[in-house]
This record gives sequence, structure tokens and C-alpha cells, in this order.
Amino acid sequence: MRQAARTSLKGMLVLSALLIVGVAQADLRLPRLLTDGVVLQRDTEVSLWGWADAGENVEVRLDGKPLASATAGDGRWSLTIGPYAAGGPHRLEFCAGDCVAIDDVWFGDVWLASGQSNMELPMVRVQDMFAADIANADYPLVRHFTVPKEYEFAGPRADLAGGAWQRATPDSVMNLSAAGYFFARSLHQRYDVPIGLIVSAYGGSAAESWMSESALEAYPHYLEIARGYQDAAYLQSLIAADQAAADAWYGGLEHADAGLAADVPWYDPVLDDSAWQAVVVPGFFTGELAGSGSVGQRRTVKVPPSVDGAAALLNLGRIKDADTVWVNGTEVGGITYEWPPRRYALEPGVLRPGANTITIRVVVNSAGEAGPVPDKAWRLEVGGRSIDLSGTWRARVGARRPPIQPQQFVQYRQPLGFYNAMLAPLLPMTIKGVIWYQGETNVGRADEYAHLFPAMIRNWRADFGQGDFPFLFVQLANFLEPSAEPVESSWAELRAAQTRALAEPNTAMVTAIDIGAWNDIHPLDKKTVAERLVLAARAVAYGEKNVVYSGPTYRSATQEGNRVVVSFDNVGGGLRSRGDKLEGFAVAGPSGEFAWADARIDGDRVVVRSDEVSEPAAIRYAWADNPDTANLYNAAGLPAVPFEATVD
Repeated sequence: MRQAARTSLKGMLVLSALLIVGVAQADLRLPRLLTDGVVLQRDTEVSLWGWADAGENVEVRLDGKPLASATAGDGRWSLTIGPYAAGGPHRLEFCAGDCVAIDDVWFGDVWLASGQSNMELPMVRVQDMFAADIANADYPLVRHFTVPKEYEFAGPRADLAGGAWQRATPDSVMNLSAAGYFFARSLHQRYDVPIGLIVSAYGGSAAESWMSESALEAYPHYLEIARGYQDAAYLQSLIAADQAAADAWYGGLEHADAGLAADVPWYDPVLDDSAWQAVVVPGFFTGELAGSGSVGQRRTVKVPPSVDGAAALLNLGRIKDADTVWVNGTEVGGITYEWPPRRYALEPGVLRPGANTITIRVVVNSAGEAGPVPDKAWRLEVGGRSIDLSGTWRARVGARRPPIQPQQFVQYRQPLGFYNAMLAPLLPMTIKGVIWYQGETNVGRADEYAHLFPAMIRNWRADFGQGDFPFLFVQLANFLEPSAEPVESSWAELRAAQTRALAEPNTAMVTAIDIGAWNDIHPLDKKTVAERLVLAARAVAYGEKNVVYSGPTYRSATQEGNRVVVSFDNVGGGLRSRGDKLEGFAVAGPSGEFAWADARIDGDRVVVRSDEVSEPAAIRYAWADNPDTANLYNAAGLPAVPFEATVD
């Protein structure tokens, strides 16, 4: 089955290689994934591949012992070795006239981590929460390879543009997927085998971005978009037009900004800002400060003489959309988009004893809420002290501009591109399984996602040619402001669509509705996400018996008078409520209007009723963008999976 799937892609991969290098390679060449430090999958046949002169015979040796050979009939060769037990280090040699060797080769378990930004999110972004984990990241047999972030529409690429295998160290993990690292580390600690983690993720990417051209034939609207971008001249014209529009917008804003054009720039500490508007920070702009353009914010903070000459860290929470920051007139940092935390290191000498002026230029390029995101910590850390920066600041509009026009080409929203550039080169690699965290970009298209996401899983399995390997995925976390009343929810609908993928064999879903954040689409607690993925891996990938890896899942709902009795699977030793009162349930009568309901646990069931609904016809649990009150768990401490159901 594996060889057949590989053969089906052979022509496309070879064509891509020729497009990249122009002609067949004259010398023996290995793919980027097969380099020093690689982890190869244990206990199964392993694929090895590369390029050589057409007709050249390639011999593979392990620790000097000949293993297998293959002929590069069309400039590309492939073969299989093994199976081998976990262990190493080994040396692999590939000879075809000349020889190429790779060292420090280990056999272990190879996992692919993919999706969008919550999988991509690196450890550096969660360093405040997991400083000890970073400092202690000394795991020579946890290896990681991060795939370069690129897209391609012309066809599947044969190889990656870069990347290298690295050992887990305090330095190397800083730019490694946090969810991926915690997952790999936990597996290594549990099974005492080398773990190879391949991270191929792109922030903002849609599920259709990771599907092949043939898989997209079932979605002709996406296929038409992708094929349009195969016209390189057309694509470049869109990119150029977008860049020109951005340059004009930001250039015009900078020219008009009073804070930059003034005789005394607003970041100059000598500026008198006493007439500026007083605002409470953090908090979105309101009144005359609201709108697209630029806003200046200033505050003077006093530091004690003991910190003279010390380095410092300025933590400004998160700011929508972009910012530039000065301290005492010295520019100390800036970020051009809304999602990253604002952590700016201050070199020794920037701060001085006594009064220090902090100035922020906030740029808002879109409509809607903007400015300092509420409920984020604002502080200055220096000399072992933490100085709170929340509270009253001074603010003034620098310039007003209409919102920037939407981009014509946004790479992470497009179909096909990441499959071709970031997945196709991985397809010959033998893997243990996949962990996946994605869905935010597909919110609002739940009906489509319900069949598109399972189709993507089938697409990957067919093209890897390794059967129904484990595919473990994370359900969307809680996000956005909680609602006081039951409402319709596009995030809840997408979560329900994600559960449809559980019909595919060897899949498992991690529920994360209790570890998100209302004001951050990138919740920081990636360790809990990883721990739940590991539970799923133990059961689905490693065959451990009696592992509880899911929270309670809906089985049935039956009407008993004005009550609804809900039965669950995956109760894991019994149902539990975190808190005195069980919450998160809503019921509706024939009208379809939902009302909050009282709920109590009765063994492995939950009994639900509402004084406002005498004839319950439908029931929901945790049905909200941010179901912050939902508190049903099983005895294993895993949250119940959100659901919507008709009452029998």
C-alpha cells in the first residue's frame, strides 16, 4: 500500500525537483530530512530516498554493513530498510560512485506536528509560564526539525528549502513549537526511546491549505482559486499591488503623524503631555481615540537608585494592531501585528534612577476594537522588582487614516499552497503519527469543515502510504468574551464539526475549552494541551489499555416530563463538577429558544431542567465561543466535550 501511494506521486515529485534545480543532479543528494541527527521510525520498514544520476545504482550501508540498493531510474531513488529497534547512534552511508554519510542517526518514534498558529507557537512565547521547563530542556534524544514556512501552487515540491535536526536544549527549544515540545518530551520520558518531532505549521492556515490538488477536486471553489495562483505573473501582480497599497498607507500615516512630525517628537522625554487625555491602560481605545490611524501613549514611571545600570524587561501585554516603543527617547522595540506578547528587553543604561518616560506609538490599520488588550499584565521588571504599569496613562491621536484596504492575496488563507511546499516533501518519511491543532481560520464554515477536515485526514494518509496512522487533534479552545445568555456560536459550531473527524479510524480529539483565554486566540498553557495529546497517543498509538484520554462525551438525551436525562460515554471513573454548582447546560422547547438550565449529576448521567422550558426539545452543553462556566469533568480530570442534541 505504501509503495503504491508513493508511486502515485512520483511524477509530480520528480517534475518539482527538475523545476527547482533545472536539471537532474549529477551527484548523489539526500533530502533535507535525512541529515545528521535524524530520528528514523523504529520497529517498521523505513523509507530512504534521494537523487542521483539517472540509471545510477545507490547502495545504503548502516554502520558499514551493506543493507540495500536501488537504481535512480529517472534521477530519483528510494528504498526501504529495517525494521530496527530503538537505539543508536548509527552511521548511514549512501554510495553511488561517491558517498554521502549522515551521522548521529537514531531509531525511535517520529511524530509530525502540524496546523496553524497554536501548533506553531514557540516556547519563547510561553517563557513566563514555563521558564523552568525551558531552563531544564536538556534532552539529547528529543530531536526536532522545523519545516521552513513557504507556499507553492505550481506543484508538489520534492524537497524542503532548509531545516536541520536539533537536539532539545534551552536554546534550541525557544523557537520550537511549545505544544510539540511538551508532547515529544513526555513521550520520551515515558517510553525511553528517541523522539523525532517534525513541525510543519503555518499561523493562520486553513485546513484546505494542507490538501492536495487531487483532494481539492471535491471542493471546486478552492481548486479554482489554487489553479488561478499557478499563473506566476498573476500571483506576483497581486503581491506587488498589496505591497504598494501597504507602503502608501503606512507612508501616508507616518507623514501625517503629529507625534513624529512635531518639533519635539512625542517620544522625547522633555515633551509636556499634561494636556493629553487621561486613559486607563490596558484597555481598548474609546471615544476620540478610537478609529484607524495612530495614537500616542505616555507614562512616567519611577525606578529606585538601586537599579542604576541594570538590564530590564518591559512587558506591555498585547496591543492591537501594531506598536513602536521608546524609553527615555530610545527605541526599544516594536511589533507589526496584534497577536504576539509585547516583551521588550532594555539594555543596561536605558533606564535611569528616578523618572523614566515610556512612549508607545500604536498603529491601528483596521476597523473595530484596537489598542492595549484588556486583562493583560503590564509591568516593568528590573533588579528583581516588578513595577506595575497598569493604570492611568496619557494619550493623544497622532493621525487619522481610513482603514487599510484588504489584501488581495493572503497566503495563509489559500488552498493547496502549504500542502505543496510544507507537506509533500515529507511524504516519503516514515512516521508514527500526527498531532494537529487548527480550525480557527475555518470558523464560520463549520458545515463545510465537518466533511473537509476528515477528507484532509484521508488525503494525508493516502499520500503518506502508511495506512491509517494515528491522527490526534485539538478541539478549539475557549476564546472571546463570555456571553451572559445562551447564544448562537460559530466557535461552538466549528467544535462540533471537529468531532465528526472521530469517525475516521485511529483518531482522537483533545478538548481544550477550559484552558483558553477570552482575550487571546493563542492561549499559553500548551503543556496541558500536550499532556492530553499524550494520553490520546498512549491509547491510540501505543496501545495502552484502560487509558482515559477523553472527557465525557454525549451519548443520548431523553425527556422525562420537564427534565432531560443526558447519558455519557468516557465517564472515566465517574462524572464530576468543578465547583459547587454544575453549569453550562441550556435547553430549548419547540420554539428553539434556549434558556439556561439547572443540572445535577446522577451517577453516569446528568439531569437537566429549566423553569422556562416545560417541554424540552433540544439541549446544549458548553455551546458558546467561550463557555467559561462549563464545569463537567470525569474523574480523570478531563473536561466534557461540548455538544448540541435533539431530545428523544
